[in-house]
Amino acid sequence: MIRLVQWFRTVTKTAFSKKYLLLTNVAISVSLSGVGDIIEQHYEIYTDQLAAWDRQRTRNMSISGMTVGVFCHSWYNFMDRRFPGRTVGLVLKKVLIDQTVASPIVIFLFFATLAVLKRSSWEEMRHEVREKFIRLYTAEWVVWPPAQIVNFYFLPTKYRVLYDNTISLGYDVYTSYVINDEGARNELAIGDS
Repeated sequence: MIRLVQWFRTVTKTAFSKKYLLLTNVAISVSLSGVGDIIEQHYEIYTDQLAAWDRQRTRNMSISGMTVGVFCHSWYNFMDRRFPGRTVGLVLKKVLIDQTVASPIVIFLFFATLAVLKRSSWEEMRHEVREKFIRLYTAEWVVWPPAQIVNFYFLPTKYRVLYDNTISLGYDVYTSYVINDEGARNELAIGDS
């Protein structure tokens, strides 16, 4: 047991070292985005909204997690360099900047990545963004300000993406639901007729 604990400490120290931090953050983002989609899909299967697990959908959600993971890794490093410190005022400033600047970028990256993976046209992507952006951005304002206060106040930069993705697991379930919500598409198709 002691060797296992020592091994875990060594692996964790290496994974969160400056040398491997980007790779670690991306791996965490890919994994948890996929897990969030798997949870959502299994709920949809359980409630008879989906016949079977769609592996392609999970792959796409995981890859979108990769692009968001790269962005978040860079974003948190930028924020902590630009606004060093942990005073209450500074943390609130970071949270406000994060919500008004980073959140829309993350949502757009998410839609753009999925559009590329689905080989959607620019117009199809714009249409989906128009239909679903507000739902996701509104949810971001509910979930992320309290979570980011904890993130910016208590955690060192190297653990921000891990924390972000841990909180995001529940949010990723919701994101998967919104992105794959056929009701919104059907309403849209009826409205466009």
